[in-house]
Amino acid sequence: MNKRQKKIIEFAQKNKTFQNKDLVVFFDNEYSRETITRDLSFLLSKNILQKKDAGAFTVYFLVEHYDILKEIDKKEYFESSYLKREIKENFNFEIFDILENEIFTIEEKEKIENLQKEFEKNFTSYDSQTLINKEFERIMIEFSWKSSAIEGNTYSLLSTEALLKENVVGEEKSEEETRMILNHKDAFNESIQNKQRFLKLNYFDIEYIHEVLTKGLNITKNIRNKAVGITGTKFKPLDNAFQIKEVLEKMIDLINKKELFFEKAFLALILTSYIQAFEDGNKRTARMLSNAILLAHDSIPLSYRIVSVEEYKKASLLFYEINNIFYFKQIFIEQFEDAVKNYFN
Repeated sequence: MNKRQKKIIEFAQKNKTFQNKDLVVFFDNEYSRETITRDLSFLLSKNILQKKDAGAFTVYFLVEHYDILKEIDKKEYFESSYLKREIKENFNFEIFDILENEIFTIEEKEKIENLQKEFEKNFTSYDSQTLINKEFERIMIEFSWKSSAIEGNTYSLLSTEALLKENVVGEEKSEEETRMILNHKDAFNESIQNKQRFLKLNYFDIEYIHEVLTKGLNITKNIRNKAVGITGTKFKPLDNAFQIKEVLEKMIDLINKKELFFEKAFLALILTSYIQAFEDGNKRTARMLSNAILLAHDSIPLSYRIVSVEEYKKASLLFYEINNIFYFKQIFIEQFEDAVKNYFN
């Protein structure tokens, strides 16, 4: 995005509606109407602006949910102590209405749809079930490793592979770390074997995934009825079991209303983490639930193998604190592209 386009956004933030000619005047006739029109078309394609009417009567305005889509200066944001950051400290009950809007740009949709076609072409070229199983095993191993690493697990990729393929427990690894890895394998395999279950989401699907992921870890499987804190933020998730159940149902309704499979998967990823329905294992559940939805729609699950743990956590905090999804979308799309380019290829 160039400086002129950023100034147009600033103009839109101060003016409820405007026309092309208003911007020509704003820029003191430095740029032609044709140049401004190209900028407006770009901002429309990025889902930053909307327009109504046509021809000489065309007016433009900032999308209502721009704040969740805009790019944040991440470096500047996290340079400030979390105790001093101005955030939404409590759960935003309006988030479901906000996320009913378009959250992927035209370009992002086209990119994911083209990647999906590439995956389908690659996948159908496999005529051996043995090779298909091996590729899914590779995804499962890398996903189990990285998803666990995001939770602080110290198993390496190679030691994860040894555990999952040869049942070799890592040296000096705790029973909890080992169980976490094994549970990822079980949850992944359950999602493949029962993938039709996740075409239309329901509350019991979320509980089911969470129960498999937290088996043997002394974590209560039911919705929590006590407060839970999140390291590095003032954001406080809901602490009332009735409210938690209510917002989970709203999340499920929102996901089931969306038509595009990748929107469903993305919303499951960010909202399950945001709601924090269980006493522990929420982010693991979010990643696995998102993958289960991708698998149910004959797409490829994400292993997150190339994501930085720190960047993943920063993207999560930006959503928790100010409900911004810009960086989480980047991670999701990058991981989807990596999955298509790396597996079944």
